[in-house]
Amino acid sequence: MPLDNSVDNVLILGAGLAGLTAARELNRANRLVTVIEADEKIGGLARTIEYKGFRFDLGGHRFVTNNPDLDSYVRNLLGEDCLSVPRTSKILLRNRYFDYPLRPLNAICGFGPVMTASILFDYLRQRARVRFIKTAPVSLQDWVISHFGRTMFDIFFRDYSEKVWGIDCQRIDMSWMEQRIQGLSLGKAIKKSLLPGHGQQLATLTSCFLYPRLGIGQIADQLVAQVRQSNPVHTGMRVIKLNHSGFQINSVEVEQDGYRRVLNGSTVISTIPLPVLIRAMRPSPPAEVLAAASQLGSRDLLTVTLMIDRPRVTTHTWIYIPEKNIPFGRIHEPSNWSACLAPEGQTHLVVEYFCSRGDSIWDSSDETLTKTTIDHLVTLGLINRDDVFDSVITRIANAYPLFEVGYSEHCRTIYDYLENFRNLYTAGRGGMFRYYNMDHAMMAGMDAADDIIRCGSPALETVVPVSAEAVGR
Repeated sequence: MPLDNSVDNVLILGAGLAGLTAARELNRANRLVTVIEADEKIGGLARTIEYKGFRFDLGGHRFVTNNPDLDSYVRNLLGEDCLSVPRTSKILLRNRYFDYPLRPLNAICGFGPVMTASILFDYLRQRARVRFIKTAPVSLQDWVISHFGRTMFDIFFRDYSEKVWGIDCQRIDMSWMEQRIQGLSLGKAIKKSLLPGHGQQLATLTSCFLYPRLGIGQIADQLVAQVRQSNPVHTGMRVIKLNHSGFQINSVEVEQDGYRRVLNGSTVISTIPLPVLIRAMRPSPPAEVLAAASQLGSRDLLTVTLMIDRPRVTTHTWIYIPEKNIPFGRIHEPSNWSACLAPEGQTHLVVEYFCSRGDSIWDSSDETLTKTTIDHLVTLGLINRDDVFDSVITRIANAYPLFEVGYSEHCRTIYDYLENFRNLYTAGRGGMFRYYNMDHAMMAGMDAADDIIRCGSPALETVVPVSAEAVGR
């Protein structure tokens, strides 16, 4: 479909779930929309790769929401392809499996009574200390120690968190962990384990989740199919400049196949990484805004998917690997999510490496990565070397915003600047520099679309973070 250069056109930058949901809602309201995606594939992180009869997500993504309307929205999109999958997450540590979240009896059997006593004593001592010394936590380390104690932090949280983010836990902002397992502490986990009816089910630890039969990418595929019925979605098209005057976006310059062109539109919804948006603004933003954007980093993701000549390797949805001597951080077996993701009698493991472009992991050859992955999985007792008959490596740049201590102040500087624009929205994980899950990315896209349909100008809420209460898994 050709580009629509109408002044009434809504330009949507990025074809992840936030952008595609916004596009679908605008399309349903008979608004002209043009979606621009730099990647050759739509869906962002929430896409599914197809390879020789196997299908797998970029790390495994489940859909869970506390919003019944959004739950119905996704179920209607998927129809009969909507599965309910039981969650069985495990921590593989010191050659033993631990339940996640921690269950006291499981910990005693795994850690042993001496270590378990140490964990509980340390936790109680920390809680007593907090009562007398009122120090607000700032870093992930502060928050975890105050909620789980130093011993639990040292055993699991420290090494795993530093593996994920690539920096010391004292430099990681507490908000990531606080949102990831909001409301949870060791004490609450123990109460819930010993008294099953105690307390409300934590959204992050739900026992079942929604999953599409053919992989998480089905959600984006359904969205884009509806948008493309009457509006263009362009892939391989990169945003170069956003031209503006008087705090209004006038046009967007894009590049595709070496050719540049200028697109006009009445409104822009940006879901591209926030620092990328700021650097693309012309004229350039004030120096303090550019400086704030330069302080916002990202973490990249690399997955090694091994094709296994066995019907099944594990029974788990995820296995977390915190130990430092193992370079990857998480494993999942897609066939445990849907039997349609692998050929009959075979399975595959998706192994996640958290890394940064230019480091030794990112720059390793595919052969080295495959060998390293197989070696460690054999050592862990998960596979035999002869089980593996193929592999595929996937590199994903800018996979996760990097939440370093102080990032919220940098974001505030940027938000204050963007709030001046009358026809610019930001939405989604990268666009807002927030730890959004799929449901909140979709809701952000809906909110932007609804506001445009209703009044045609950005509401303040679209350029500030959602509250912690709104953040789920």
